[in-house]
Amino acid sequence: MSLALDLSGWQLVGLIIDYTIKILAIGLVPEGRRPSSSTAWLLAILLLPFVGLPLFLLMGSPYINRRRHRIQQEANVMVEDVQSEVPDWPAGADLRPAVQSITRLNRRLTNLPAVTGYNHGVLGDYDETIRRMAQAVDEAESHVHVEIYITAWDDTTDVFFRALERAVQRGVKVRYLFDQIGSMKYPGYLRLGRRLTEIGVDWRLMLPVKPWRLRFRRPDLRNHRKLLIIDERVAFMGSINMIDRSYLVRGNIRAGRKWVDVMVELTGPVVASMAFVFAVDWYTETNEMLEVSPSLEGPDSAGPGDNLNIVQLVPSGPGYTTEPNLRMFNSILHLARHRLVLCSPYFIPDESLLEAVTSACYRGVQVDLLVSEQSDQFMVHHAQSSYYQTLLEAGVRIHFFPAPYVLHSKFILADPGMEGSSIGTVGSSNMDMRSFGLNYESTLMITEGNLLVQLDELARAYLAVSRQLSLEEWNDRSFARRYLDNVMKLTSALQ
Repeated sequence: MSLALDLSGWQLVGLIIDYTIKILAIGLVPEGRRPSSSTAWLLAILLLPFVGLPLFLLMGSPYINRRRHRIQQEANVMVEDVQSEVPDWPAGADLRPAVQSITRLNRRLTNLPAVTGYNHGVLGDYDETIRRMAQAVDEAESHVHVEIYITAWDDTTDVFFRALERAVQRGVKVRYLFDQIGSMKYPGYLRLGRRLTEIGVDWRLMLPVKPWRLRFRRPDLRNHRKLLIIDERVAFMGSINMIDRSYLVRGNIRAGRKWVDVMVELTGPVVASMAFVFAVDWYTETNEMLEVSPSLEGPDSAGPGDNLNIVQLVPSGPGYTTEPNLRMFNSILHLARHRLVLCSPYFIPDESLLEAVTSACYRGVQVDLLVSEQSDQFMVHHAQSSYYQTLLEAGVRIHFFPAPYVLHSKFILADPGMEGSSIGTVGSSNMDMRSFGLNYESTLMITEGNLLVQLDELARAYLAVSRQLSLEEWNDRSFARRYLDNVMKLTSALQ
């Protein structure tokens, strides 16, 4: 009898705890979250409370720790002060009212103005891009600042690290940031820091997880930025990581899987905007304050007039609670009148972005979405696929970039080829919920200039080798595929 009572007592305690967790979750989880994220977390907690709750406590907050959040807020104030005399866009720039509105939005959310930038090339050849970055480092005189999400010293990237070594030898200060979790799974990681130290590079891990030193944060946050800044004179940004295009994975090598990326090379005042972003990230990891200067306009002998672009750098990430990249993307999509090109390896939209894409179709805009035929990530591939039905039914033209290549470039073009009406973006940000809330990203908005033309040429080259998915073909997929896609769709919303 006593044993039965004891068991009933433990069952009662478990029942009380179970319902307490569920009642608290219903009232607390939705706060500050989009409906899809709230629904996914509540489903996990209500169905499996003793699993869902620990996961929520570990990964449910998009906010960084207090110190990082404070630094980002202080940095925003600093940027606002330094840039206070810089107008929202360059004097003399003839921006149409709708573009002025998006520029003000970006300035309000990030404090960085639209400035001029001189385009020195849209770089689409993976290995040649790394060699060009190495050549630019060889011209450095004062300092080189590198911030690249995934870093590995391999046969392909050796040319870049040897350029850094030569720079140090001639007295150039080289600072290097790379993401700890993003880089640690690739060959050579355990020796990477030692090798960088041996050649004189001052390096730091971004977002390190070191619980033994009481440095803890949500473990799936990433610094996803890809920036190279040389003497605050020339800069590169885009989607490429500093690693062989096979990512050194045996399965990729066997399958012939290679990444396809894009970087842009720029000079002019926009380089100062990139220097601001690097300075904040460097200070966050080192407590060393780098000198920053406003994005002053002026003559640039390195950039001929026909290479002049009006651009605006838009940083985003957990330190920004307003999701600047998502708001900018939505604004551009709503602005399109004739054609939209969306290129993203991971296209997992939230409700607002899905509405913006489908609304563009319904108002007669031709929407071309470029994605990989086979993604490099199983869960992401199926989560992304779960949106194809809605997109195809709305009229989106989905183009599969052929496997085994992984299309990793990230850009948007609205009304390309229409002089005075084009606008676009390029950078590190995917069009997925992770990039909107969990990753630190850097995106360049282009409102005028030949960057738009060259990105359109790149998009046409991608489209020429891609295969268009039809609604009829998609409707023939198996029940098992539908089920798996929808399950993975739920996991993508756990933000």
